[in-house]
Parts: sequence; structure tokens; C-alpha cells
Amino acid sequence: MTMAYNTMIDRTGAQVLIPEQVSREIIQELPKQSTFLRLANRMPNMTAKQLKMPVATGNPEAYFVSGDTGLKQTSNMTWDGATITAEELAVIVPIPEAVLDDSDYDIWGEVRPRIVEAFAKKIDAAAFFSTEKPTSWPVGLVPGAVAAGNVVYLNSGSGNSATTLDLYPAINGEGGVIAKVEELGLPANGYVGALKLRAKLRGAVDENKQPIFRAAYSNGAAGSMAYELNGAAIDFPDNGAWDADAALLLAGDFRYARYAIRQDITYKVLTEAIISDAQGKVILNLAQQDCVALRAVMRLGWALPKPVNAISGDTDYYPFAVLAETAPSGT
Repeated sequence: MTMAYNTMIDRTGAQVLIPEQVSREIIQELPKQSTFLRLANRMPNMTAKQLKMPVATGNPEAYFVSGDTGLKQTSNMTWDGATITAEELAVIVPIPEAVLDDSDYDIWGEVRPRIVEAFAKKIDAAAFFSTEKPTSWPVGLVPGAVAAGNVVYLNSGSGNSATTLDLYPAINGEGGVIAKVEELGLPANGYVGALKLRAKLRGAVDENKQPIFRAAYSNGAAGSMAYELNGAAIDFPDNGAWDADAALLLAGDFRYARYAIRQDITYKVLTEAIISDAQGKVILNLAQQDCVALRAVMRLGWALPKPVNAISGDTDYYPFAVLAETAPSGT
């Protein structure tokens, strides 16, 4: 992605906000919040750049005592550390003062929720797919699950060896996405899906050819369609971060995904700053060019600590699984 240092809200970009003869309203969707931050387990706010968490890598074992005078055996417990490193998200939005003066709307009031939405999109893309993730952050949940072998493909092979799975067993059956999490002794308590999955779910039938997802009824009237798996709602991000080609559905135990915030989103209006590019070239002199700028900054991090698994007895597992549409060639 090309880094931008010379973009601003100019008169053209804010033209809709400058009054015309006909009154009108600004209609915007509600800002899209981060699905990852909504489902993951939030830790206490960080007081430093890094937050270290002890993670049990070995649990003690209990023993039956033989007879009245039998000896009680000893055991131990081991720990390792997981680290959350806070990384910075930031943006500066310049705008000429003349454009602000000629607008009868609060442009900053319109920009701020869009910045929140942009931050949410960037966080989701990094946490779910590793898109532009900081090096200190873990691999995204989707590529992490695929690398661990926790993936089910609806379509695989080619030619005479091509196979296509029904959606119902691919999600709910033995060897399905949910089963890959449950085989680890973990509940799948959170689901995130691509918007295109909704149509597949509406058309999905069970082994008795009955629709899996049906409209809820209240007082004899049909209600909204319930997109749920095992009583947990499926979250469908619509902030542009979800890569439907990489995953139709992500299922897992979101108790293991933990994040912490070092600094919540803060805003500052700059009036006399100089904006330069990565080479130090001055792109915009706010005071000299009669501009102001809104700077937004936040810092946060996340980690995926994995304590010793009660079923396997080790930490070599991944608590998430993926349903993808088509297997890569050669798999």
C-alpha cells in the first residue's frame, strides 16, 4: 500500500458540505466498529508499551494415595510468558481554513466517526488476516488456523478428482469447522463470516432437507432471519476488512484472543505544524498555507496465549478453524 502524505480535504472533497441554495441533510451509515475488538477478550489498559501475561505450560497432576500410610506424590506446574505489544495507529487529515469557513456543517464532526471506522477496519484486517500487521502482532487468526491445518474447503481438487462438500456437514458435521475446534477440547463460542456466506446459509438444508436457518416467529408473524451456530450469533463484518476469498467462516474460542489498549483514540487539531513525507520533504505548512489538520492516534496490541491443553497435554494447538470456498491448487 502506497503511503500518502499529501492528501487533504480540499474544496472539491468538501463540496457537499458547503451550503447550496437547496437545504439537505448529510446521511451516513453508523460507523462500523471492529468485530475483532467486540469478540476478543479485553485485558486491562496497558500502562507501558508491553503487557506480559503468565501462561501455564504445564499443570500439576493429582495421585491416589494407596492405603492408610501411603506416600503422597509431588507434582509441579510450569509457566511461560505471552506479550502484548502496543502499536500505534494514526492519521492526519488536513483541510484549508477557507473550506471550514464556507461550510455550514461541522466537518470535524463528520470526519471523526469516519476515522473510528477506518481504525476499526485496519484492526480487523490485521487481526483476522495479517493485512499490514505490525511485526510484533501475531499472525492473523485466519492464516494462523490454515497453517495449523484447521481448515475445511467446500471445493477441492480438479477434473475427475474434484469434490464438493455440502455446507451443513462442512460446518456442523464430523470433521467440520466446529469439530476441528471441539476436538481440542474447546468450545467454538464465536463465529465471523463473510457477507456472501449469508446466501449460502439461507439455502443450506440439513440431512432431512430442512432449512437450517429459519425466520424467528413471534405471535404468528415471521421475524428476522437468525444467523446462529450452536446458539452463538455469526458476526458479518461490513467495514471492508473481511477477505471472503480467504475465509467464508471463522470459528473458534475467542477467550484465547486477548487485546489491550495503551491509548484510546485521541484527537488534536493542529494549526502550525509542518507535514512532511518519509524523505523529509515538506508537503504542507499549515500556518503558511492557512490550513488546519485533525490528528487521530491510538495504541493497542493483541496476543494469542495458549495455556496447556487439557486434552492433548501440550500447547501445540490452535483454537480457531476456517471454512474456505476453494482449496488452493495442489492441495
